[in-house]
Amino acid sequence: MSSLVYDVGKDKLSEEPIRKGFGRGLERAGHENANVVAACADLTESTQMHLFRQSFPDRFVEIGIAEQNLVTVGSGLAAAGKIPFVSSYAAFSPGRNWEQIRTTICLNDVPVKIIGSHAGVSVGPDGATHQMLEDIALMRVLPNMVVIAPCDSIEAEKATLAMATDKRPNYMRLAREATPIITKPETPFVIGKAQIFEVGSDVTIIATGTMTYQALLAADQLYKDGIEAEVVHVATIKPLDTDLILASVKKTKAVVTAEEGQMNGGLGGAISELLGEYYPAPLRRIGMKDRFGESGEPNELMQYFGLDANHIRLAAHEVVERKK
Repeated sequence: MSSLVYDVGKDKLSEEPIRKGFGRGLERAGHENANVVAACADLTESTQMHLFRQSFPDRFVEIGIAEQNLVTVGSGLAAAGKIPFVSSYAAFSPGRNWEQIRTTICLNDVPVKIIGSHAGVSVGPDGATHQMLEDIALMRVLPNMVVIAPCDSIEAEKATLAMATDKRPNYMRLAREATPIITKPETPFVIGKAQIFEVGSDVTIIATGTMTYQALLAADQLYKDGIEAEVVHVATIKPLDTDLILASVKKTKAVVTAEEGQMNGGLGGAISELLGEYYPAPLRRIGMKDRFGESGEPNELMQYFGLDANHIRLAAHEVVERKK
């Protein structure tokens, strides 16, 4: 196990919602730069933006349930020299206001930071309407847009601080439920850089967001099966760290991707495009297979839809056999 992360097979891990790390990071960014401002669509506590509102009430705007207005106001603030963070549930932003993001933010190439909270099936009982699964695909296709999915609250805090200094439009997806904290305070975060959390030679597991924890669990199980898996954590889905990813795949010659969203157009789609163009290799994608979510308990849904360590393990066995 890399020194960058805790040993998921041995260490007792604490848990915290990833969105809490964003809340702390935004407040810190506000202290570091007076140009950082924030706006929310009537979900201030849920998205953890209330910490910023409490510290900087004169730099916070409650837009109300008007997500299209939310991002256009953000674009205007950016044009005026501010660094706006705008937050809502991912089902509504970018789900409801994609055209406004495209036209007022990306086309103008202004540094609005869009926070989509409560993404993935682990939202749970709220069901398909609120389980945003298509956001990675929607956002990575937009010119100029950076797409980020942190694996835990520690990384989310670092990512927020990095976003505040980035000059491009950014999108960050956040999960609702408590997620195991696998990174450490000293684990680096750089926009556009992937990290190897587990070194291996038989198969590369490329994961993002909440699925990186599952990938590490799978790697631990695979080691007992006699397979050494290399776990690559892709916090930045766009731009991809193509050099690191290709180097890993050229070493292992077999790939599994894992994400809590639609694999068509998501991380799985991005890796398929990369390998198809530069280095074809046996590939299996773990993610939502062209269907909507359902209502249920988060852990039940993750297992039901095959978004867990065991399904990653089985996929790894398959691609290793195909490689032979």
